[in-house]
Amino acid sequence: MYQIILAALAYLGFNNTPTPHICQQWDALHPKLHARLAAELDGVYASPDFKQNTYNALSGAVRIPTESRDDSGPVGQDPVWYPFADLHDYLQETFPTVYDKLNVTRVNTYGLVFHWQGSTDAKPLLSTAHQGSPINLYLSLSSPTITSQMSSLSILPLLLSGSTPHTPGDFDGTWIWGRGTSDDKGDLIQKLIVVDTLLKRGFSPARTVVLAFGFDEETTGREGAGHIAAYLEEKYGHDSFAMILDEGGDMADYGDGVYFALPSLSEKGYLDVRIQVATLGGHSSTPPKHTSIGYLAQFITTLEENPHIPQLYRNGTPFFSTMCLAEHSPSFPDQLRTIARRAISDDAALEDLKRNLLKLSPATSAILGTTQAADILEGGVKVNALPERAAVIVNHRIAEHSSVAELQQHLTQVLLPVARKYDLTLSAFGHVVFTGQAGNVSISEEYNSALEPSPVTPTGPGPYSVLAGTIKATMESSTFYNVTNVVVAPSLSLGLYLACSSLHLRLIYSSRQYWCDVVGYFILPHWWLTYHLLDTQFYWNLTRHIFRFSPFTSADYYNGFHTVNEALRAEALIEGIRFHTNFILNLDESSLP
Repeated sequence: MYQIILAALAYLGFNNTPTPHICQQWDALHPKLHARLAAELDGVYASPDFKQNTYNALSGAVRIPTESRDDSGPVGQDPVWYPFADLHDYLQETFPTVYDKLNVTRVNTYGLVFHWQGSTDAKPLLSTAHQGSPINLYLSLSSPTITSQMSSLSILPLLLSGSTPHTPGDFDGTWIWGRGTSDDKGDLIQKLIVVDTLLKRGFSPARTVVLAFGFDEETTGREGAGHIAAYLEEKYGHDSFAMILDEGGDMADYGDGVYFALPSLSEKGYLDVRIQVATLGGHSSTPPKHTSIGYLAQFITTLEENPHIPQLYRNGTPFFSTMCLAEHSPSFPDQLRTIARRAISDDAALEDLKRNLLKLSPATSAILGTTQAADILEGGVKVNALPERAAVIVNHRIAEHSSVAELQQHLTQVLLPVARKYDLTLSAFGHVVFTGQAGNVSISEEYNSALEPSPVTPTGPGPYSVLAGTIKATMESSTFYNVTNVVVAPSLSLGLYLACSSLHLRLIYSSRQYWCDVVGYFILPHWWLTYHLLDTQFYWNLTRHIFRFSPFTSADYYNGFHTVNEALRAEALIEGIRFHTNFILNLDESSLP
């Protein structure tokens, strides 16, 4: 029950206007004009030969270590990108029909764009994935430097002993092993196999299909999707795509045959902020009342004493998601279900619902509001020298209903009284707010990191209903999953630049929790949230209809993402191919512009 309640926290919104349709569900959508082709392909996909060829295709891709680092340099300057050329050679050898029939464009050397021209002027589908994966942390743990730094952690022996004997690309009859199987070569290979199979069956789309594969999503995405987005906008124009389907939220089994599918419809914004204090130096034997580090401590304390207020709005993603759980989850607590139903139109009940959700876990605030975390400290160079400078870098994930400007205003208003109290000149985001005599404090953006919360994808008839109907049709007709009902509910991406769950301990997997960044903290179950900014952050100009969804269930990942023992259930790969096939066929025969 605890996990069900936590899942209900995963979303936020805009205002308190009641909505007429709460958790609207759509009928299963099967191809009609292409019904015979879809049935034939279901038979093909069930054959042992096809399955083995599919497993081999993913295994081969995983064996090529296309990894990126946080400090990776630009293409053409950093050799970290060279293995991507090997992956390109492999893809061309594995899918010669795709490369022969489609127009393939390389963007910024390693970005791949496949153009499959349709026969009509309907807006194209853009289906995306990424080629890269984060550097293998397990291998990094083997280095003496990192091992010595982590020697005090009680989890280190578990990490170093927890790796399976499988080598990248191994298939043991159930799982395909290796870094990138779950994130995101499984998605990439699925999409190429679907296009390859449709081509070989003589299918010619009415609606143009574009596949776009970036390569640095695990760092910033700027070298890959950043360049691809500019290329696509120049070629096709602004708002030129019917919809975008990228990796993202997956599916979860809620018991009694009920599965929740969780496409992410929005992502939180992002801002790293540097707060820096500068004062006169000197010898520590004659110190002032406060050093720059002391002043900085006051600013940090004040910031943490004034967190952002979580909000649950009726027109927001979290409210819709909570309503879906209340209406359809067989395990949702009855008392909370009653409150949720009243909250549709009762303001007092809405506040009561938020209050109950916030009591459940500290993580709730991260879902319902802007978060702040003082993560990096700088200051002091010698024990007997007064520090002339001290700084902290504070990480923010901006709520769906907020903005970069609102966050900057909040920081200025909260910290201004501290600057006045200690007579420090305050400069906030390029503007002098207060002039003092004791020193200087500046608040500024760090790392060129500012990113607004994403636009929220509309729900209702149109692209969303095509996606939802296809998910239901594919899952409910599956012979692999034991499904009686599929509920499609919107979800939210938390917007971490770098994926959390760097180390996912098998020891705690049964509780559906993750250990983040080795010494981190427990967070919400992964299937309700996307933990990092996806390549879609660069594609906002191409369409309003952006969906982040991977057609896997939580049980299809052996050990999560970015971790030791990463593996994808092989049969799930086939189910994903069924989904992407139906999706292309359904969208092709839809009346969408």
